[in-house]
Amino acid sequence: MDKIRERINDLILKINQASYEYYVNDNPTITDQEYDDYYNELLKLENKYPELKREDSPTLRVGGQVVDKFEKVTHESPMLSFDDIFNEDEIVLFDERIRKTCPNASYTLEPKMDGLSGSLVYEKGVLVRAATRGDGLIGENITHNVKTIKSVPLKLSKPIDIEVRGEIYMSKKSFEKCNIERKQNGENLFANPRNAAAGSVRQLDSSVAAKRGLDFMAYFLPNPDKYGIKTQSETIDFLKELGFATNHKLNGIAKNVNDIINYIDDLSQKRDNLPFEIDGVVLKVNSLDDEAKLGFTQRVPRWGIAYKFPALEVLTTLKEIKFTVGRTGKITPNAIFDPVHVAGSVVSKATLHNEDYCIDKDVRVGDVISIRKAGDVIPEVVEVKKERRKGDEVPFKMTENCPMCGSLLVKQDANYFCRNDSCPAREIEGLIHFASRDTMNIDGLGERIIEDFYNMEFIKDISDIYKLENHKEDLIELEGFGDKSVNNLLESIENSKTNSLEKVLFALGIRHVGKKTAKILARKYKTIDNLINASEEELTNVNDIGEIIAKSVKAYFSDIKNINLINELKDLGLNFKYISTSVNDKLEGQTFVLTGTLEKYKREELTKILEDNGAKVTSSVTKKTSGVIVGDKPGSKYDKALKLGITIYNEEDIANIIN
Repeated sequence: MDKIRERINDLILKINQASYEYYVNDNPTITDQEYDDYYNELLKLENKYPELKREDSPTLRVGGQVVDKFEKVTHESPMLSFDDIFNEDEIVLFDERIRKTCPNASYTLEPKMDGLSGSLVYEKGVLVRAATRGDGLIGENITHNVKTIKSVPLKLSKPIDIEVRGEIYMSKKSFEKCNIERKQNGENLFANPRNAAAGSVRQLDSSVAAKRGLDFMAYFLPNPDKYGIKTQSETIDFLKELGFATNHKLNGIAKNVNDIINYIDDLSQKRDNLPFEIDGVVLKVNSLDDEAKLGFTQRVPRWGIAYKFPALEVLTTLKEIKFTVGRTGKITPNAIFDPVHVAGSVVSKATLHNEDYCIDKDVRVGDVISIRKAGDVIPEVVEVKKERRKGDEVPFKMTENCPMCGSLLVKQDANYFCRNDSCPAREIEGLIHFASRDTMNIDGLGERIIEDFYNMEFIKDISDIYKLENHKEDLIELEGFGDKSVNNLLESIENSKTNSLEKVLFALGIRHVGKKTAKILARKYKTIDNLINASEEELTNVNDIGEIIAKSVKAYFSDIKNINLINELKDLGLNFKYISTSVNDKLEGQTFVLTGTLEKYKREELTKILEDNGAKVTSSVTKKTSGVIVGDKPGSKYDKALKLGITIYNEEDIANIIN
């Protein structure tokens, strides 16, 4: 019997070591066949000699234990979640807040796993209890299911009492396999890996959970000082030493905000190729002394925060369809809903494009809709969740009249237009566009102010902006204004007169002439008069200017009202010449990507210099990229550039070129 016991112990040792190498070190040391042979031999011995079966046997992972209900578990210390942030500005604010208390703080950066939090308790190194987070104070006992997770060590490398917290998740591979099986069985498919994982750990029968292929990633100890640990990075090393899978290969250390942003950029590039889903980055102060100084609020830790990757698509309820009038008179139906985070910003409306779009999707007020935001454009309604309808939703009906001036709308192709040139909505939208950041950049003349000034008849057209000086005394008397704010506004208006030609071209609102097209035309023609005198044929031959844009530009300058406006703006002192900021034309038409920590320049500073010299700066490396500029510790963009054979520059190289 002693020989049998010795063989069982030897097999468990071999299987546990193989699991450690596979899950923790990501370096398998035996083949799958060898693992199966050891496992099957152990299973046979335990079946034959059940009295020798150990409590930490790997064969427990097949499941089979059935519970009547989930018992409640009170956590020894609360399982608090972090506050969420969504953009670089909030990262800066978090860092500033930390440094008020801990001026020399550094941070650990960890992928934010998209699963559910779990707590594992070990006594003398043996797993005795696993629980869900629950409400943070009380969770549910899921020990019977967690024991089936192969990446959870049933026995640690040290015989210690310890609580370990981490993420229970389902890998992309397991999720895909699970849904294939469910489809074959005629069952409903899981919506995403997180839902699949959450549903799996709450199975009463552990054999069901065992088939789902769950995993566990350890990342936190409630009382690390008990084990002589001084930093969060040491915590991860200690967890790995105990036998837990960790994200040590993906984790990072940051000394400043620039390091944090570089890490986030790099991880976002790797995101799609990771074997599991992540939805952000967790930032924690590295020093446990700093952590103790910062402490907790009643709700969240002060020493950490969760940066969420921009959500590309979210669900919300359509509360209203509102029709708006653009500066060209185009009528756009818009979905109105409670504010939600989409792609890094908070939005409360999304475009429904036009009547055909609404009819094709059968959009109804009261519907649950999915919202998507691509790049920096206004969000759009992607899909209507018709299966969630309750029966009281109101079908879409296109308006027949302009919502602002009441004029009968005219349909052209797929869109409806208000043809009233004096429509207040069209005029206000045109004024807002003219003063906006990307055009004339008149600080202090935002949407609300323009609308108020329009209604007060201070501004009725673009030229009136440059006559506001005449109303200075009246403006000072307005609520919310005063000498200083009015002087600042007038100074900003005066400064806008010196903008380069491309800014004015974009600001004028010429149909089909956006920011990029305006710059192309300004560089080509140098002055507004040269552009006015250009023929349609000549315009068509300009690189990136097609027939549609050429016709639109020519039509705009053929209208005497527009020529009169330009002449009036000239008399008011506006510049209509192209002001080149380039010192070298070698970068004209080239595209660059920045990666790593820059020393000589700030990122935004170098980006502006490159753009001023004719280059384009993007965030991703493609075959069309002209060069990648690398700083210290470049990420995956550098690796991709090498793979594609793209030229690599350092800061000195670029400085030499542009100087």
